[in-house]
Amino acid sequence: MRNAAEAGRRTRREFLGAAAGAGGAVLVGAGRAGAGGRAGPGRSVAVLGGGVAGLSAAQELAERGYLVTVYERETALGGKARSKYVPGSGTGGRRPLPGEHGFRFFPGFYRNLPDTMRRIPLPDGGGSVHDNLMNATDGLVVRTGGRPDLTVPFRTLLAPPDPATLLPDALLRNLTASLDTVLHLPPTEVAYFANRLLVHLTSCEQRRFGQWERVPWWDFIRADRMSRDYRHLLGTGMTRNLVAIKAEVASTRTVARIIQAFLCNVLSRGNDGEPDRVLNAPTDEAWITPWVRHLRSLGVRFVLGGEVREVLYGDGRITGVRLGSPLGGADRRVTADHYLSALPVEHARATWGRELRAADGRLARCDRLQTDWMVGVQYFLRTRTPIVHGHTDHIDSPWALTTISQAQFWPGRDFRADYGDGRVADCLSVCVSEWRKPGILYGKPAIRCTREEVAREVWAQLKAGLNDTGRRVLDDADVHTWFIDPAVTGLGGPSPVNREQLFIHPVGTWFDRPPSRTAVPNFFLAGDYVATDVDLATMEGANESARRAVNALLEADGSPAPPCRVWPLYRPPELEPFHRQDRARYEAGRPNVFDLG
Repeated sequence: MRNAAEAGRRTRREFLGAAAGAGGAVLVGAGRAGAGGRAGPGRSVAVLGGGVAGLSAAQELAERGYLVTVYERETALGGKARSKYVPGSGTGGRRPLPGEHGFRFFPGFYRNLPDTMRRIPLPDGGGSVHDNLMNATDGLVVRTGGRPDLTVPFRTLLAPPDPATLLPDALLRNLTASLDTVLHLPPTEVAYFANRLLVHLTSCEQRRFGQWERVPWWDFIRADRMSRDYRHLLGTGMTRNLVAIKAEVASTRTVARIIQAFLCNVLSRGNDGEPDRVLNAPTDEAWITPWVRHLRSLGVRFVLGGEVREVLYGDGRITGVRLGSPLGGADRRVTADHYLSALPVEHARATWGRELRAADGRLARCDRLQTDWMVGVQYFLRTRTPIVHGHTDHIDSPWALTTISQAQFWPGRDFRADYGDGRVADCLSVCVSEWRKPGILYGKPAIRCTREEVAREVWAQLKAGLNDTGRRVLDDADVHTWFIDPAVTGLGGPSPVNREQLFIHPVGTWFDRPPSRTAVPNFFLAGDYVATDVDLATMEGANESARRAVNALLEADGSPAPPCRVWPLYRPPELEPFHRQDRARYEAGRPNVFDLG
C-alpha cells in the first residue's frame, strides 16, 4: 500500500495546477481583427485541428486579441461533433438528410462547454447557441427475453439542493432507494453497489489515483459474483455506453467519477442544467455553423483540406508545421508565434518527430494511449417514432446500442418539408459502442461486417429489444434509408479504417496523459486525451483542455489578458471531512472506512 500511496500523491488537482501554471489548401473567412487587442501586436497562433477543442481554443484566443488560423484536414469544421449530410439526398429545394458521427449529448454537469455556447450569438441576435439546448425528460433501458423495460424519469429523480443528502448515511439510503426503484435488482446487490459508490465518493484524491485508477470497474463492483442483470446494467452496459470501453479493463476512478458527476447533477449541485440535454436541430444548424460565423467575425481564419504532416522542431522551439495539399501537390510550411495542437491523439502523435518527442518525454508516453470505435448509424424513417423523450439504452444488445429519436426534439423543423425527398419524418440515431463482439444476425463482429451488414445487424438488434413481447415499435417497411459515417472505410475487407476514433480509459491511462503545457515554450496541447478534471473523452473534456492550453499560452507569452475560467467537476463540501480522514487512512496503508470488501 505504501507504493500505491506514493503514486497517488500526484493528484489531479496538483497535476492540473502545474500544467496550467497549405499548397492547394482552402483559405476561408478572414474577418476583422479581434477586438480585445490586449495581446502583443501581430502575435499569431496556429491551431491544428478544427474540432471542438480547436474551435474552443480559437474562440478564447481571438477574444484576447490573438491572430488565429485553424488548420483542419477535412473540408468541414466541427470534428466528430459536426453534422454529416447524406450526399444527394435532398430534392425539391430541401436540405440533405442530416447524418452524423453519433448523436450529441450535453449532461447538466458540463460547465465549460456551456459557457462557450453562451458566448456564441445566434444569427438573428435573439440569444445564444446555449438557448438551442433542450431537456430530455426520460430515459429507457430496453431488455430482451420478455423482461420488462426500465424507465428512468429524470424529472422525478431531480432533487432540490440539500446538504444533508450527501452525508454518508443519507447518501447510502437515497442511493439504495433510487437504484431499487429504477433497476429492480436483488436488494442485496443494490445495497452492495450503493456501498461501492459510497466508498469512491468518500475516497481521497490520493486513493483515487493510487488505488482506484489501477482497479478495473468490473473488479471494484464485484460483477463476476452478481446476477446477469447486475453485470449487464452496472458492469458491461454502464461502461460500454458511458465510456465506450469494457468493464473488465475500465478505470474505476474514471467510471465512478462520472457517476458522481451525474449523481450531483440529479441532486442539483454545481449544475448548468438538467441531466440529459440535446440540441433542438441538427448539430451544424444549432451550433457549429453559428460558431464558425462568430469566429470569423473575431478574425479567425480557417485553412481546410490540408492535413498536418509534421510539427517541426528546432533550437528548442516549434519552427513551423508541414501541411499537406488536398490536391496531391507538394507539402507547404506554415509558421506562427505559437502552436496549439488540437488534433485527436491518434493523429496528433503521428505529427511529433523524434527530436520533438525527445524534448518532452510526455509526448512519447502518448503512444500508450488507446482509442476504439464508437460510430453511429442513422435510420431515416417514414413515420414519427418517438420511443421515449430521451435516450434509450439497449442493454442486452451485443453491440452496446444507444438510440434517440430526433424529430421530437426539433420543434422548428418539419422533416418532410425541410430534409430529403419529402418522405422522411424522423431520424432514429444509433451509437454503436461495441464493434468487436459477434452480432445476432450474421454472427460476426461489426468491424468484420460490410456497411450493409452493419446496418441490417444493428436494425435486428434494435428490433430484438423494442419489438419484444409482441410490440411492434420498429417496422422494416418504415426504413427509408440509413447512413454510416464516411470516416469509416473498408468495412467487409481485411483492414477496415475509422479515421475518427474515441479515446478510451483502461486502468492506468491517467499516468500517460499529457498536460496542456509542454516542455517546448511555444507548443501547447488540447483534446479529449489531454489531462483534464472531467477526465472523460467528451466535448466537455475537449473544451476544458482548450481553456487550459490557452491559459498556458497566455502565461508563456506574458500576456496581460485575463485567463480563461476553468470549471472543475463539483466537489461536495460535505464530503471534505471524509476525504481528509481517508487520506490519513490511505497513507497509513488502511482501506477506506466504508470499504467492507
